[in-house]
Amino acid sequence: MPQNPEKIQDHVELFHQPEYQQLFENKKQFENGHEAEEVQRVAEWTKGWDYREKNFAREALTVNPAKGCQPLGAIFAAVGFEGTLPFVQGSQGCVAYFRTHLTRHYKEPFSGVSSSMTEDAAVFGGLQNMIDGLANSYQLYKPKMIAVCTTCMAEVIGDDLQAFINNSKQAGSVPQDFPVPYAHTPSFVGSHITGYDNMMKGILSNLTAGHKKETSNGKINFIPGFDTYVGNNREIKRIASLFGFDYTILADNSDYLDSPNTGEFDMYPGGTKLEDAADSINAKATIALQAHSTPKTREYIEKEWHQPTSVSRPWGIKGTDEFLMKLSELSGIPIPEQLEIERGQAVDAMTDSHSWIHGKRFAIYGEPDLVYSVVGFMLEMGAEPVHILVHNSNEVFEAEIKELLASSPFGQHATVWPGKDLWHMRSLLFTEPVDFLVGNTYGKYLWRDTKIPLVRIGYPIMDRHHLHRYATIGYQGVINLLNWTVNTLFEEIDRNTNIPSKTDISYDLIR
Repeated sequence: MPQNPEKIQDHVELFHQPEYQQLFENKKQFENGHEAEEVQRVAEWTKGWDYREKNFAREALTVNPAKGCQPLGAIFAAVGFEGTLPFVQGSQGCVAYFRTHLTRHYKEPFSGVSSSMTEDAAVFGGLQNMIDGLANSYQLYKPKMIAVCTTCMAEVIGDDLQAFINNSKQAGSVPQDFPVPYAHTPSFVGSHITGYDNMMKGILSNLTAGHKKETSNGKINFIPGFDTYVGNNREIKRIASLFGFDYTILADNSDYLDSPNTGEFDMYPGGTKLEDAADSINAKATIALQAHSTPKTREYIEKEWHQPTSVSRPWGIKGTDEFLMKLSELSGIPIPEQLEIERGQAVDAMTDSHSWIHGKRFAIYGEPDLVYSVVGFMLEMGAEPVHILVHNSNEVFEAEIKELLASSPFGQHATVWPGKDLWHMRSLLFTEPVDFLVGNTYGKYLWRDTKIPLVRIGYPIMDRHHLHRYATIGYQGVINLLNWTVNTLFEEIDRNTNIPSKTDISYDLIR
């Protein structure tokens, strides 16, 4: 029968059709599930303190981790450089996951290849896969650089990337002078921010080799870290242009992850020029915009480049103030008047909305730098953190977040939960409820269970469109963070006051 494309239904409506509902009912006879009453009883039990104690006692099981694995961060770092193709030494399934995860967040095609390792490579090693894979990638996709990282399989069998790349070049897979930086990124340790750091160090050490000069080029380097808001790189470039100094972003993936639709496919849009990255060794200083996704890279720059580094997180008023003063100090240029005006606008916006956020209790989860930065902004608004969960935490982060909390009267009652996952967060929200939750898309399941409104900040955000295009740093970022937070609270107020003649006493037109 001919199909009518106008009658194609989205899955939101499709699976409510009678034939699908009957299919679901038929499945139950084969699933041997419990009766609905028993499911409901257990569900209610999981909301209490007794279950919370059992939940927090588990050690060998992770349920819904609040982190990604190393290669995800590695390929994210790689595409910030001009003409760079990420190459994963591992199976096709692994790289498909990484690409899909990023594509679903950005709604953009994310290119990356694998060496297609299978069972035979697991036994005999992946050298031949590397030789063939680099040759095919170089010939088919015409990159200017191929950045190689590993998956669990390659790490377990002990593939030596440096030796494999050298052997591949000797076999003629790519020219001898073609840049093939690499990073070992085992998924069973660390997280996506570790992989970002490993790859950034690998790329910079490869590109800058032999490029050290006697004099500085006078530039300032910026390392964004695992920052998934493309508006932030653009905000850094705008701020630097207002100051008027030269800079290099290591690396700028904003155009790659937010490319224009011109009708022609460009596999490598934008990115930091390779020659600029090579010359970054001669900059006067490097500023990392995240601490916990850059420790190895910063240590390398200080020891090998003999270049000073610092960390500035320009989130919120205080963070942005400190960042701009650092730029003024390094450049010798006063803070531009335009930025002073924008500061006043941000403070005015905070004044308009503070009464709706002040005193509100919130929970948050995410990677260390994001959590630190958002908590700092919320404290400026007078919000009170209760549960702070960072799955990929470390001792340095725990010390600095506790120092931040101690610096504000609104941070005195917060508890930091390092190494915990989102099933732990579920217990926390049921036993000690809060007014709102801050996190990525995976928090929507917590919202469904607990009815606590979710402010979507972080990575990945796959169920809402275009949030990644905004800036979260600088004074413009203050307004965006404020907008997402206060309007989420307003939506919740409207939801709870929208029944005519019952709850609509405060269903107000004006907030």
